[in-house]
Amino acid sequence: MLRDILHTLRPACLVLVALSLITGLAYPALVTGLAQALFPHQAGGSLIVDKGQVAGSRLIGQQFAGPGKFWGRPSATSPQPYNAGASGGSNLGPTNPAQLQNVAERAEALRQAHGDGLVPPELVTASASGLDPHISPAAALYQAGRVARERGLDESAVRQLIAQRAEGRQLGLLGEARVNVLLINRDLEGLALDSLAAKAQNAAKP
Repeated sequence: MLRDILHTLRPACLVLVALSLITGLAYPALVTGLAQALFPHQAGGSLIVDKGQVAGSRLIGQQFAGPGKFWGRPSATSPQPYNAGASGGSNLGPTNPAQLQNVAERAEALRQAHGDGLVPPELVTASASGLDPHISPAAALYQAGRVARERGLDESAVRQLIAQRAEGRQLGLLGEARVNVLLINRDLEGLALDSLAAKAQNAAKP
């Protein structure tokens, strides 16, 4: 009886060990090595590094609440917004009183900052992941006047920046046009410096 049991368990244990080594070690090591060799930036998390410091990732949104910056989608992650360790949504339905109150409060805050007008829905509703790094070009254009005013820039220059930063559908078919909030906020810093330099140059002219 014991011999029969051992005869049955031995090949099963060997298969378990072999598959564990293949699928648990060899395959992940191969895929990781190929990814780092062929796509090092993406394999490293699509990080944006500025002067040796990580400014963020192209794939994970951040909270931009200060003046002179584009604002991204609300995030319902806890204990703080855009917490990559707790990705998820609020799970509140569209008729839930708490959800309706949240949307109303966000819309009112946006109107106070941008004036009356149609508020883009994505700026008052959180994404399912809570980490969405993008907004639509329409949502960016909605904020262009405020951003230009708070930075002392010409609004047409900000609108042109939005057009330059807008990304089309992937492969021309997947998803929608979008603007990465982190990247365009970084672009604004350069635009502001260029504007200051131009003003200083004009002031220096006789």
